[in-house]
Amino acid sequence: MTFEPLLHASIAIQIHVAAVIPAAVLGAYLLLKPKGTSRHRLLGRIWLSLMLVTALSSFFIHQINMVYGFSPIHLLSLLVLFGCWGAIANARNHNIGAHKRIVRSLYFGGIVGAGAFTFLPGRIMNMIAFGGDEIVPLVVVAAIAIVLLWLLSKEIWRRRGLT
Repeated sequence: MTFEPLLHASIAIQIHVAAVIPAAVLGAYLLLKPKGTSRHRLLGRIWLSLMLVTALSSFFIHQINMVYGFSPIHLLSLLVLFGCWGAIANARNHNIGAHKRIVRSLYFGGIVGAGAFTFLPGRIMNMIAFGGDEIVPLVVVAAIAIVLLWLLSKEIWRRRGLT
């Protein structure tokens, strides 16, 4: 593992990584710990701020240049911005069910799902974590995809009352 590729990356990428890594850790903590406490509200505000920084910084990252410097991942950044607003609005309106769905979507889609793609060959996180290896990250991404699909199917079954 070497941080050399990150040190030579643009400032936008460095800010993005500096925000998303603590957001990933803090988000996991928040998902696992009791909800509604003053600690949850404070840490939730910090997490949403990190998510906003992550999404906003992504608009200055143009490594995948498909349309005028932007790519489909930037659509995810827009969804994250709207999701942050929705999470706050629903929490303030005491619509906890909607708040939970939005926050889970932000975490699993915006951090876990999108984060998995950063480990693909040719990406900076691949070079940091795997030294540019091409096979191992594909296995990691496949494993993450399988877990996400399993969690999604479990949630669908739960909503349909089949479990």
